[in-house]
Amino acid sequence: MYSGSSSRVQSMYGQHYPEDFDSSTERDYPRSDPSSSRTGLGHHPNEQDIRQAGSVVTLPDPIPSLPYWSHKRHLTCGNPTPPPPWAPKITPWRTTPSKLKTANAALVLCLNIDVDPPDVVKTNPCAVLECWVDPHTLPASKALDVIGLNLAHQFEGLSAKITFKPLLDPAYDDLRKYCHSLRKSAKEDAILFYYNGHGVPKPTPSGEMWCFNKEYTQYIPVSLQEVQTWLLSPCVYIWDCSAAGRLLQSFVKFARARDTDAALNPGLYPEGMPPFSDCIQLAACAADEQLPTCPELPADLFTSCLTSPIDIALRWFIMCNQLPGGVTGDMVMQLPGDLKDRRTPLGELNWIFTAITDTIAWTTFPRDVFTRLYRSDLLIASLFRNFLLAERIMKNYHCTPHTYPPLPPTNTHPLWASWDLAVDSCLRQLPELLKHVQPGTTTEASLTTRRSTAARAQPGVPAPAPVEQPYTYIHSKFFSDQLTAFEVWISRGGSALTKRGPLSLPESNGEQTATLDAPNGDAAHPLQSVENDHHLVPRKPPDQLPIVLQVLLSQPHRLRALILLSQFVDLGPWAVHLVLTIGIFPYISRLLQAASADLRPVLIFIWARIIAVDPTCQVELYNNQGYKYFAQILAIQEEQPHPAIPNSSEHKAMCAFILSAIARDYPHGQNACWRAHVFDACFDRLNDNDFLLRQWSALCIAQIWDANDEVKTYGVDRGTQDKLIALLSDDSPEVRSAALYALGTFLGASGSSDLNKLGGGGSGTQSQLEERIHFRMEVAVVTGATLAIKEDASPMVRKELLVLISCLVKEWRGYFIVCAWIYWEEERRWRQGTPLHDEDLATQAVAEWLDSFGDDDAREENRVLLSSFFTIYSVLLELSADPYEEVAINAQTTVDYIIALLLESPFSHLDSTTLKDPPVTLDSKGGTRTRAPSIQSEKSQQPPSPILNRPSITRSDTMGSTLSNGVTSTLRRTSSFANALRSLAGNIAFPTMDDGRSSPRPTSLTTPRPDMPDGVSRPPSPNLNYAQYTSPYSRPSTPPPASTHRLSPNPSPKSVAEPPSPPMDFNPWDVMEALIEEDMERLRARRRVVMHHRHQHPHVAGLGMGGVGSPAGSTFSMDSSVILGLGTGVGIRDVLPLKSRFYDWCCEYFKEPQMRQPEADEPGSVQYNYQLWRQQRNEQVLSTTRTQGEIAASCKWDRPVSTIQVTGLPQQLAFHSFDPHLVIANETDVITVWDWMQRKRLNRFFNGNPKGTCVTSLHIINQEVGGIILTAAADGVVRLYRNYDPSLSNGPLQMVSSFRGANEVLQVQRGSGVITDWRQTGGTLLVGGDSRVIRVWDAHTESQVMDLETNSDSPVTAMVSDYGSVNTFLAGFANGRVKIFDRRMDEENAVVRAYDDHASWIQNVKWHPSYDGQFFSGSMDGEIKLWDIRGDDRALQSWDTYPQGLSAFDVHEQTEVFATTSSLVPSNWRTQRTSVHSFARQSPLSTLTTGLTVPPPRDSYLPFITRSSSLVFHPKEMVYAVGHWDGCVRIMGCKLPS
Repeated sequence: MYSGSSSRVQSMYGQHYPEDFDSSTERDYPRSDPSSSRTGLGHHPNEQDIRQAGSVVTLPDPIPSLPYWSHKRHLTCGNPTPPPPWAPKITPWRTTPSKLKTANAALVLCLNIDVDPPDVVKTNPCAVLECWVDPHTLPASKALDVIGLNLAHQFEGLSAKITFKPLLDPAYDDLRKYCHSLRKSAKEDAILFYYNGHGVPKPTPSGEMWCFNKEYTQYIPVSLQEVQTWLLSPCVYIWDCSAAGRLLQSFVKFARARDTDAALNPGLYPEGMPPFSDCIQLAACAADEQLPTCPELPADLFTSCLTSPIDIALRWFIMCNQLPGGVTGDMVMQLPGDLKDRRTPLGELNWIFTAITDTIAWTTFPRDVFTRLYRSDLLIASLFRNFLLAERIMKNYHCTPHTYPPLPPTNTHPLWASWDLAVDSCLRQLPELLKHVQPGTTTEASLTTRRSTAARAQPGVPAPAPVEQPYTYIHSKFFSDQLTAFEVWISRGGSALTKRGPLSLPESNGEQTATLDAPNGDAAHPLQSVENDHHLVPRKPPDQLPIVLQVLLSQPHRLRALILLSQFVDLGPWAVHLVLTIGIFPYISRLLQAASADLRPVLIFIWARIIAVDPTCQVELYNNQGYKYFAQILAIQEEQPHPAIPNSSEHKAMCAFILSAIARDYPHGQNACWRAHVFDACFDRLNDNDFLLRQWSALCIAQIWDANDEVKTYGVDRGTQDKLIALLSDDSPEVRSAALYALGTFLGASGSSDLNKLGGGGSGTQSQLEERIHFRMEVAVVTGATLAIKEDASPMVRKELLVLISCLVKEWRGYFIVCAWIYWEEERRWRQGTPLHDEDLATQAVAEWLDSFGDDDAREENRVLLSSFFTIYSVLLELSADPYEEVAINAQTTVDYIIALLLESPFSHLDSTTLKDPPVTLDSKGGTRTRAPSIQSEKSQQPPSPILNRPSITRSDTMGSTLSNGVTSTLRRTSSFANALRSLAGNIAFPTMDDGRSSPRPTSLTTPRPDMPDGVSRPPSPNLNYAQYTSPYSRPSTPPPASTHRLSPNPSPKSVAEPPSPPMDFNPWDVMEALIEEDMERLRARRRVVMHHRHQHPHVAGLGMGGVGSPAGSTFSMDSSVILGLGTGVGIRDVLPLKSRFYDWCCEYFKEPQMRQPEADEPGSVQYNYQLWRQQRNEQVLSTTRTQGEIAASCKWDRPVSTIQVTGLPQQLAFHSFDPHLVIANETDVITVWDWMQRKRLNRFFNGNPKGTCVTSLHIINQEVGGIILTAAADGVVRLYRNYDPSLSNGPLQMVSSFRGANEVLQVQRGSGVITDWRQTGGTLLVGGDSRVIRVWDAHTESQVMDLETNSDSPVTAMVSDYGSVNTFLAGFANGRVKIFDRRMDEENAVVRAYDDHASWIQNVKWHPSYDGQFFSGSMDGEIKLWDIRGDDRALQSWDTYPQGLSAFDVHEQTEVFATTSSLVPSNWRTQRTSVHSFARQSPLSTLTTGLTVPPPRDSYLPFITRSSSLVFHPKEMVYAVGHWDGCVRIMGCKLPS
């Protein structure tokens, strides 16, 4: 696509990733692959593009296995990742306001021509040229004028904007006066003071230079202290005289003394003046050195190097090197061209010189010194570039030029050889070039002054016409060679990490590491010292970086340079910072004005990287109107088949990202994007085929309308909120989250990066809508989103839903208080067992409230609205018991805010209220109506997993003993209410509260628990958890004064010291009406605030009282008929809306490498080698077991392999296909992982399902690349865990994800719980059990695909997918039926066959290992049957194994054997046995007796456990495991012939 670009870059710009890009496996470093659905849109999961594959894609496996739940979102759950430990400290790259800017200059020449100073003895011959003029060829006064004029012209060549005034042989008074006038005109800017002392004595050791008296009869000493007084600071000094080092040293000494004085006496110098020590100095030689007198060189060699470097460099090259063709110094002075024209020989040399000196400085000097000297002021940068040449030349003449600040030597830098080569190749063409120069062309003494003269030519005079040149100048290959070197660095492992050392990225300014934004700064993630060997860091950046920057100026090389630059910034944020500190920003900004279409993709890519790493660039992109460039590209409508930009969707996504970053928390940027029609462009892109563009279009809309009422109004008119709600069924979890994020900012959440900025104010004024329509619209948005997302499998998406709900709670808190009260009253009646048909308080109140509306339409509308709020509130309660910790904590913050408001509301003063009564606990088994099996325990019982005490909602917690007993006890009881609403939340560990908003500290995985054996930990935490519970009550650090009570940042409840108020005489429906009217009043107040841009979010810390009649704050219902004067929430801490970090997480995608393979795909890397070994090992296992399977069906299966003892009943067993891992779940929630070959326990942890439930299904997924444990428990929740093998994982055991796999779980006396089946090819999870539906989940999209009706009142007891077909699967039922389902049919009619031969509970169904279409089923009465789906409804074959009953049954996947275990009954518990049968014969191949020593209890069954033992074959090896009642797991193998 680009000329000269590497194939990998082509693949980057031409598609999302290189051909072999992949998402990471669970062992990889977290990468950003925003969604697995990226390449799979429109295909079935098993036809996925190979790029999505796991880390084995580069191995020789033709069909790689896809790792599921292994993308970046599963490692972070939408939380931004802390930077790596080696991340360098970020130095500001912008030149600060205190940067040097030279305003004017004094060029002091003390030459006193024809009179030698007394302390100088000149050689003969001697250096005479001053400014390329021989003063002895002219009269002395004329010579001095010419020299002064030349010197001024030479300096003008460095910076044309500054006035350079020569002071020729000045008298002391003239010098003083002129210095004073310089400072006066320069104001705070820097002054250049140049001193040439060739005609006066050397400086004195005490730091005095010399000038003259008026009559030139005396040398007058001038102390540097005087000069400092005249010129003050900042200044730049150039000392060109012998012993110049004396001046430099004395100046520094005096400057330090002055700075000390200034510190002691603040008014001594002008305010804000930089210290004298900051002055810059350049000195020609050291204190004890003489200037060179070599006659071939000019006398002012130092000045020549600083002001006309090309002249002196070429002359010096001729002196040192003999060139063919007899090139002389005079010929060199006739080198054609113009210094400023890079196409001419002279201009090209000047360009190369600039690039080389810049690069030498960049690679040698510390970064901050480089930035200060080379990137702040044009004149200073030129002087210091040229100083490097002075050092190189003068050191050959025993002269050591010095600077202050001191710099390391550069005269031996290897790049000087490149300069010599460039000069050589240019001068070798000089004789040919000069043959064709127009005769009579005047030759200037200096190339520099020639350029200056040309620049000063009269504007109207035409330039002489150029002569036809038969000889074409061959341009230098310097730049293309340097670009090639840069390309080699990148392509040959530039992205590789290395150990700290001379070849690694230097630590900036001696700082060790950046301060990391670790989650809550918690101590559970200690950062090892950077010195540790195992911390790999990026390689040292290539030396050619500044040269690439110079090449951007050149049209021919520009595209290639940009492509290389894009590859470099792709290496990570450290690379972006390097190019910013080197000064790329102005260049890359200017290129946004370039019209060329071929630069577009690469410019967009680079800008996306820059703004991802430094979002503050939004200001520059606004000021220079760069945003228009991206807005235009985003708005382009594609013309297929010739798109305007290659891979346009991804580049438009980058544009949307850049524009969203410009708009984020920056009103000017928002309005600029709005004017440039970015909103419309994003709206049109919400239906694009590329998920990344859909995601970023939604996020860009979110940032444009964040706190901007005008844009929100426009968005509503276009129906944007409806389009975003439609996106909630998108295949990509990232897109669903982005749509929720956009709806969140629409309803008042803040999109700002400031974590303290919460937002508020709903959807703004919306003055174009009627009041009721505005209200209904807000409720409809949240209701629609809630119903679409509440059962989403991605916790990241559920987290964003909570932010959206919290916005509605903030604005419509009255409705939520009413819902909480109704819920409380109904829940209480249900717990007390009151018959539901009785007219209760809440029902009556709602009826009375609805009756107060006159007509039926209004009644119906309000009934629907209240039921919408009630639905949202119920979902909020469900989410507060979410299995994923972060979701639950955020939901609990919101619920507790509502409960706190309820307790403050008039409902608590009603005669009839039960809010103050102690909560009721249940004696019978059962639970809330929301979900039956999750409440198999009494409310008061401890959950099975350890929890920390949650901050209860009691004001006694915050107010200490000042409360009267009555209030304290009442409120203390209400904490039970909050807990009662959360009967499922036992598996969450809550932080203790120090200041309301506390941070969870992950407890170590070895926290002992007294009532649990072996100190097993709570359920594993996710990898990153930023959620923090925020109490609605706060603890002020000091008691606020009474006057500011309501506005204190952390207001305390207003009834702190009041006695409990007596019940009041009003009805519940009065309270409902008042609360709801107050909500409407809040809406009216918001609609009255006609501020188009409420960028000062109405949230001021604590109470939302910022802004006029702040919409977010509590409004007192003044101008309405409300009699209660509620002011709801005045005493409650303002904790809503919740804060989302999803946008920051999405931005990380543009900070991470996209053009190169992940580490795991780089041949030779540790991960690559490990996966290569894994694959070869897996293939070996497959071939070995295939051979064994052919003979195992006729061998004995009684070889003891291992015995494992576990706590409790080993109820679920799962073997890993390739690793020697056996996962065991017991009858509660303890899961253990064993190495069954070594008999070694690898891990043990809690699953976290509620007491009275157990794990009823267990799988290991992603087995080819590692493994994730998937559990399903009888509470309907699916949980996934990674890093369960400490020897292989790079972190602690972690929960990857969890979600409610089955929602409509029926309460059955003896059910099957939740039964699942996992199909690795295609990533399908089937979830059934005590439910009338089988839910099909897609692991790619983390969403449910369909709910298939079972057409049965019996629970599903076993399921298995068809290996051959993705659409069909078998299910066995408790009533003995076996059904075949086809997913292609309607959801209600998915059962295509049913078999009724069994009379009892189906224990298992399994496909025949050899023949497609045949399957086995085993029932509890001991019957095993073989079926053929192509035949009729009768079984092909039957085995009647155990008349007393069958407890477990399994079929081996590789060989034709099945195993059965008899039931455990009190009459014959000693004879329980497990038999292995061959398909071909009726009698068993071998039998294993249990050997139990203790009889089981009378009723050996537990809830959800339909068997007294477990049995499972290894998927590949000739091994099976059987788990017994006594906690013993025996692993037996097949006796294969040796």
